[in-house]
Amino acid sequence: MALTGRAALLALLGVLPVLVVPSPWTVLAVAVLLALVATADALLAAPVGALGLTRSGATACRLGESVEVALTVTNPGPRELRGALRDAWVPSAGAAPRVQPLAVPAGQRRTLRTVLQPTRRGDRVPDRVTVRSVGPLGVAARQGRHEVPWRVRVQPPFTSRKHLPERLARLRQLDGAVVVRQRGQGTEFDTLRDYVEGDDVRAIDWRATARRQDLVVRTWRPERDRTLLLVLDTSRTSAGRVGDEPRLDVALDATLLLTALASRAGDRVDLLAFDREPRAAVEGASRSEVLARTVDAVAGLEPALVEGDGRRLVGEVLRRTRRRSLVVLFTSLDTAPLEEGLLPHLPSLTSRHTVLLAAVADPRVEAMAQGRGTAEAVYDAAAAERARTERRRLTARLRRAGVEVVDAPPEHFAPAVSDAYLSLKAAGRL
Repeated sequence: MALTGRAALLALLGVLPVLVVPSPWTVLAVAVLLALVATADALLAAPVGALGLTRSGATACRLGESVEVALTVTNPGPRELRGALRDAWVPSAGAAPRVQPLAVPAGQRRTLRTVLQPTRRGDRVPDRVTVRSVGPLGVAARQGRHEVPWRVRVQPPFTSRKHLPERLARLRQLDGAVVVRQRGQGTEFDTLRDYVEGDDVRAIDWRATARRQDLVVRTWRPERDRTLLLVLDTSRTSAGRVGDEPRLDVALDATLLLTALASRAGDRVDLLAFDREPRAAVEGASRSEVLARTVDAVAGLEPALVEGDGRRLVGEVLRRTRRRSLVVLFTSLDTAPLEEGLLPHLPSLTSRHTVLLAAVADPRVEAMAQGRGTAEAVYDAAAAERARTERRRLTARLRRAGVEVVDAPPEHFAPAVSDAYLSLKAAGRL
């Protein structure tokens, strides 16, 4: 039983007879009367234990979007339920309103709507629904809690989607849909067509020319059906913030853009999230469903505060990918974790696959390197320059080992990774 504000007012009124007749019996009589009124009012309130509660509405949204979840309350009892309902969600769900008035006539149902504005990726779930049924006098109420499970999966925002049309246009040019197809590295035979002035004479197919009694040239297109394995490092370095978001979130955005682009290019895309063990994986998805499956797989990924295991990571990649592939490693260019973890094991990976290492650069380091106004700024600039020198040294070492490197700030990171993929595809190095 719960008391309302009217109960407090009645108790305040009960002070008057005590002041008129100050005696213990008067106090006892007032207390007993208040207890009887509150108990009777609570008993006359509609019961909450038999209520039927069900949810409906959105089950997924992108970070930054708002969605609605509906809660339907069914009153099977003989009395009307009047009171309030509190639908509690985890704080990161951004649920509003928190408390709503509720009035459900006997044998009927009512639907209440909660708007969610999530502030984090992953699964946002409700806690408990608390229903308070107030008696006819409004003095006391029955209160009960109900478990009504639901889940809203908050997906990455995919802000780099705006770069996709430009990359698709470049892909069409590369694929020959806009310009005349020419033979080059990484191309395969497509069709035969009549010779036109300006064609490369080396493209003439002499056997077909002899059969048709007219000049015929071969056309070429970039090879398709290559395999990309996108590897997300979810170890402690992925938790570092660059700009306003963690490294992992920037890498997720680049992963989605590259997945969308490569699937349109006719290549197969797999995903592996790893620190010391696999955290998420997408394998064997068709080109039409790989982006949706990737978005769903990475929605709940969070950095693990453990040191990455480079040896196990390379072993897992080699186990999953037998044929030659493009392996894109989304990790950091921090010297100690890379030199002690991944770098010693890269040769066994580069000998069998093309490896692209993509790292997010911290724009604050670049800003610090320009500081000269005060002694503190000069020390900061010296530290930043040392960090940049270490980063350049490590990048050069990786390239000597046969690894392609993308090192870009957050705002340019996703398009830079996609551009590197298009360059490798044009050069036939997938």
